[in-house]
This record gives sequence, C-alpha cells and structure tokens, in this order.
Amino acid sequence: MWSRLATFILRGRLPILLIILAITAGMASRIDELGIRYKFGGLLPQDDPVLVDYESFLDEFGEEGNVVALGIQDARLDSLEVFQMWWDLDEALRQVQVPVDSVKSDGTPWKVSVVDSVFGFRTAVALVRVDDPKSFVMEPVIGRRPETQAELDSVMGVLRNMPFYEGFLHTEVGATIQMVYVNAPLFNSENRGRSVELLVEEVERFEQSTGVDVHISGLPYIRTEVTTKIKNELGLFIGLAALVTALLLLLFFRNIVVMAVCMMVVGTGVVWSLGSIVLFDYKLTALMGLIPPLMIVIGVPNCIYLLNKYHAEFKRHGNKGLALTRMVKKVGNATFMTNATTALGFAAFMFTTSDVLQQFGVIASLNILSMFFISLLIIPAVFSWLPPPRRRHVRHLDRRWVFLVVHRLERAVSHHRKWVYVVTACVLILGGIGISKMKVTGNIAGDLPQEDAILADLNWFEDRFGGVMPFEVVIQSDKPGKVTQLAFLKKVEQLQKVLAEEPQLSRSVSLVDGLKLAKQGFFQGNPARYSLPSRREQSFMGPYLSGTSGGGLEGDGKFVDSARTTIRVSAQVADIGTQEMNALTDRLQLRIDSIFPPEEHRVFMTGTSVVFVEGTTYLVKNLLVSLMLAVLVIATVMSILFRSARMVAISLLPNLVPLIFTAAVMGYFGIALKPSTLLVFSIAFGISVDDTIHLLAKYRQELDLHGWNMREAVLLAVRETGVSMMYTSIVLFFGFLMFFASDFEGTRALGILVSTTLLVAMLTNLVLLPSMLLGFERYITAKTFKEPLLEIIDEEDDVDLAELEVMEGQRGLGH
Repeated sequence: MWSRLATFILRGRLPILLIILAITAGMASRIDELGIRYKFGGLLPQDDPVLVDYESFLDEFGEEGNVVALGIQDARLDSLEVFQMWWDLDEALRQVQVPVDSVKSDGTPWKVSVVDSVFGFRTAVALVRVDDPKSFVMEPVIGRRPETQAELDSVMGVLRNMPFYEGFLHTEVGATIQMVYVNAPLFNSENRGRSVELLVEEVERFEQSTGVDVHISGLPYIRTEVTTKIKNELGLFIGLAALVTALLLLLFFRNIVVMAVCMMVVGTGVVWSLGSIVLFDYKLTALMGLIPPLMIVIGVPNCIYLLNKYHAEFKRHGNKGLALTRMVKKVGNATFMTNATTALGFAAFMFTTSDVLQQFGVIASLNILSMFFISLLIIPAVFSWLPPPRRRHVRHLDRRWVFLVVHRLERAVSHHRKWVYVVTACVLILGGIGISKMKVTGNIAGDLPQEDAILADLNWFEDRFGGVMPFEVVIQSDKPGKVTQLAFLKKVEQLQKVLAEEPQLSRSVSLVDGLKLAKQGFFQGNPARYSLPSRREQSFMGPYLSGTSGGGLEGDGKFVDSARTTIRVSAQVADIGTQEMNALTDRLQLRIDSIFPPEEHRVFMTGTSVVFVEGTTYLVKNLLVSLMLAVLVIATVMSILFRSARMVAISLLPNLVPLIFTAAVMGYFGIALKPSTLLVFSIAFGISVDDTIHLLAKYRQELDLHGWNMREAVLLAVRETGVSMMYTSIVLFFGFLMFFASDFEGTRALGILVSTTLLVAMLTNLVLLPSMLLGFERYITAKTFKEPLLEIIDEEDDVDLAELEVMEGQRGLGH
C-alpha cells in the first residue's frame, strides 16, 4: 500500500499541491469569521443539578453577574469638584453606545447602549411615607447635582445615616462603589465590540481630571479582558512557535530550503486548524487557542522523521527517487500510527459531557490527522522538484555530538540496565509521594499573574467589599405567600447574619433589607428604626406597602417570585478556588439546614461563581477520565499493532513514567491541578507515544533483518531513531516553552511542564524502553509479535523506478 501511495504522490504531485493550496486558501478566507466565546459556561452537562438550579434561577429572576464595579477610596471625593465629576461620570457611562450588525434605513448602523443602569450616589433612593393616599414614594437621596460644598455635606450626611447603603455603597474606611449594570445580551455576543474599552475610556477621563485612582472589576470586565488576552496571545504563540521551530530546523539541517518547506507544512496545518474552528461553528476559547501552536509542534516532528529518512536513504545510495519512495514506505506507516494514536488521545475528549472539551477533542483530533496527510503529501511532492541534497545537506546525520549522546545511551542500555531500573523505581516512589501533595483548584481569575492590574483591582474590592463575583442563596417553599410572612422573614434575616460572618462574602441584600428601609422611611428616616418590622408595625405599614407602585411586598420581582414561594438572598463572593468554595458552601449548608429544615424548604446556593467552580471540578474529573481513556485507546491500538499484550505493557511504562514525574513536580512545587495544567498529561502522553511507536517500528524492522537478534535490533533501533527523537524533542521543548510568554500563569505552567515531560519521555523511550526490551527478551519473542500489522520493508527492496518518471537521472552527491 505504502509503495503505491509513494508512486501516487510522486506522479500526481502537481494536482495534489494545487488541491492543498485551494483548501488552504478556502480555510484562510474563513479565519476572519473566527469568533470568541465571551460567556462563561459550557463546562457542565445540561442535566447537572448545579446547572439546572442556576438555569431555574435565571428563568425566575433574570441575568446576574452583569455588573462592572467602579471603586475609589480618596478623601477628595468629599470635595465639591471631585464629587461633581464622579456624578457626571454616571451620566457619561449611560451615554456609551456601540454599533451592532443591523443598519438603519439611511444606511447608518444601529447603536445599542452598553449600560442598562448605574447604581451609585446619584441613584441612591429613600422610601418616603405619603399619607394621602397611603404609600411609599422612592425619592433620590441626592436629588440633583450639588452646587455648593454645604449642599454636598448636607446630602452626604443624610446618605451616611442610612444603614441600607453601609457596606453596600460605601464603607466605614471611606471606600465608595459605583455599580454599572451592563447590557447582558450585548456582552454575550460578538457585537460587544469596544464596549469595555469605551467604559474604561470614560473612567480614565475622570482619573485624568481629578487625579483620583479608580479600581475596575466585575465579571463582564474580567471576562472581556481575559478573552481579549486569549485572542492576542493566539497570534503571539503562533509567531513565537514558528520562529523558534524555524531557527531550530535551520540549525539542525543547515538548509534554508528544508526549513522553508517544513514551515510551509506547519503553516498549512495552522491555517487548516483555524479554518476548521469556523467551519464547525465553534468559538475560540483558552483551550481552542492551544490548537494552532499544537499543530506546529506536532507537524515539525513529522517533517524531521521524514526528512531524516530521506537524507539517510539518499546518503546510502544517491538516488533521489528511491530515497523519496523509501521515505514514504518506511516512515509513512509509522508516522501514520503515531499521528493516529495522538489523535485518538485527543479524541477521548469527545466522550466527555462537557461542550468545551468535546469541541476541543473534535478540532484537535481532526487536525492532527490532517497534519499527517499534509506532511506526507507536501514533503515528497516538493522535494521531488528540488535538486538532490548535496553533501553538506546530509552532514547533519554525522554530527559528532549526536552520535556521542546516542553512544552513551547505548552503553546505558547494554551495560547499566540495573541502574536504569533503580532510577526508574526512585522516580516512581518519589512520584507517588509528590502526587499525594497535589491539589485541585480553579477560579475565574486564577490564571492571571499576581502583578496583573485586573487581579490587583479584584483584590481591592475583595478587601473592602468582600468580592464582586455573584453568589445567590435561593429559598423555596411549597406554600404560596409563605416567604413574605414575618416568621419566615426573620429566618431570612438570621441567614443573612450567618452570611455576614463569612469574610469571603460581601454584605447580602434581600427583601428583608427593603422592608427595613421601608420602616425607616415610615418613621421619618430615623436610622434607629432600620430593622425588620414587628407584626404590629407591619399592620401599620401594610396599607402603605400595598399602595406602593410596584406590587407591595413582592416589589418588581427582584427578590421574590410572583407566587411568593421563592425568595433570593444576593451577595458577592471573593474569587476563591475550588477547595475554598466547597468548604464555604459546606459550612453554609450546615447552618442553612439548621435555619430552614430540609424537609420543609429547599435551599440551594447558585450564581456564576458557584457554577464556575463546579464546572472546573467537573472539567478536571473529565480530563482525568479522558486521560485514562486515551491510555486505554492507545494501548488497544498498540495491541492491535504489535499483537502482543506483553509488548503493550512494556511500551506503556516508559510513557507513564514521565507523567508520574511531572505530577510529582506539580505536587512538590505547589502547582495546582486545574484545566490548564491538567492538559499537560494528555498532550505529553499523546506525543510521547509517537517516539515509542517509531522506536518499536524500527526495532521490528531490524529484528527481521538480523535474524531475530534482539540485542542487535535494539541497539540499531536506538541508533537510528535516537537522532530524530532528539531533534524532535529539542524542537518540542522550545516550542512548548514559548507558552511561558503568556500572561496566564496556567498557560506558563503548561509550557514548562510539557517541555519537561517530553524531555523525560525522550530519555525513557531511548533508555528505559530498550532496557526493558533486552531485560525481558525471552518474554516478548512470542510468535504474535513476529507477525505485526506494521508493514516490514526490506532495506534492499527494489523499486520500479520506471514508474517514477520524474526521478530519472537524479543520482549522486554533490558538494
């Protein structure tokens, strides 16, 4: 088959290259349509109880988490000039608009307001009692823009005497917050455009005018800034990976033409990967952003193995046509198996129930297979047109340092196998200890470096207001009207006191606070009256509440549903990790159950923060399952490939040792296990198995050629594959090391850990695997292994060069 394929490629090289060019052009034309996933989610399956609760909460109370918080802590805010500018900022933010896709009849684009509303000093209200007719009227605490310092001092005195706003709008230490409620549909769509940028520009104008620092945070702001970083880093990673691999290829081969062809191969793969994301109508996520650089570091080894074989064959007999044909025949099948096993490893993600992982698995696996065909078609087709290699072009095969390293590896395999086993045992023992120290975590801004301005502002809000991430407690009763009864409301008040004891939570707000504000208003704004109305006071206030526009106790539906069976308590939580959030919810659940007996009420905690943490935990579990599934799938493939269970066991151990080593490093150095770092194992295992297959394929060939002399076959396999394995490992090491340029700590850790894992995998495949092949020689010479599915090609097989007309007359090595 591979011989016929080689003939087909060389005979049909022009139409093949034209077809690849056409596909590449088509893919490139779609890259502009690549969209970004702005909305958090997609990690939990649709039937997950946490997601079901969250969706029911949104259906009942609407979107939450759409607040951009602006905070300041500066005594100058008490001055008339600065306060007026803070007041004007409110109006300026309301006027911010961005264009959307549709246009008006005159051809100009429609514009949509970025801000729905702003809550701050300007919109703070008091409930004022009106006796005729009996009702409460909401009146602004600061009715108009203050024009004198005395007027400002007066209204601020009133505001600071309202307990409702303490810890919510301002704090005792002088911190002040302004909450900007953004247009949720706009922020979840591609039309968000420069929304956040325009809001920040208005804030910066205020800062420049007053000299007062403004801290910005909130879920819409954080996710916009993070997704913008992801998009910007995509181009950075592709550029850096391409630059580093190009330089290394030039260093290895000392041939700019070879480097250019290899970069053409990986460049085509990158374009196809980006285009395929658009074709499948997927969005760019942090995971998807890893695929284009991944194509580079997977495509380069394909090129190195193929070109090393081409140069080795040409050096042996000087016939370009025969060299290209044998390159396809001898390396093509092994390269196909390596790419196929890597693709299967990533395809394991498709069997999870997470949309994000499924999409990543589809795109990664398809493009890895595409990279194989791109490599196998372009390289022989292009090199068939190029002049034969000169002597200096194949000199890289004779580099002294390479053979010195390979020779030392051979000595370790031949004479020091006991030490190889001892070192391996030590790694496994220390690895087990290190793994026990690993911890799982994940939070919304957890991958940002400590010095990042986003994290600094987030910490500012957490220190002063408790946090900005949405956290909700929902209490449900089966009796209509029960949640607005005084006895029930007292329990809600008790719950809020429990929440106030948790330092990770902000001050909570519920219907209880609204009733306290109403009572204060009923008694002429007396702050001493800010408390939950007694039963007697409720009888006085009842007519006023019923007469208030908006529906009395149930208000506008923000805190109680229309049937009065469900009530919410809203708070914000610090951006804490998985373990901290689980500990918090566990503590709260115990206290909640003591206040609201589970047999009488259903109480659940929800909000974007809870869903995100639960999604992270679920994602980590799915990644672990997919990794185990990948190991199982690859083991199955190798058992089919070599038809020997013993060979499968021997070949898997050298690929598991690097994973254990990396897990131990994470445990010892406190690198948390989270979605970004867990990918290390799937990526490294898939690529490491490639080296194993290449070595075993060569080992199987040498066995047949040397009369089943296992020692000779093992050493020859190490000698021949060692050069390519070292080249590819060096390229992959520096290719993945480029992720260290990321702004995200998780991505940095991914780059360092994968690079380290692949170096360890190179050593285990070149030392441990051959040592085990020789050490367990008598256990793996089964007849089944003598009849593998890998096609065995005789080194001296003749090729009908008459069929390869394009090769005629191309022999010999020049200078």
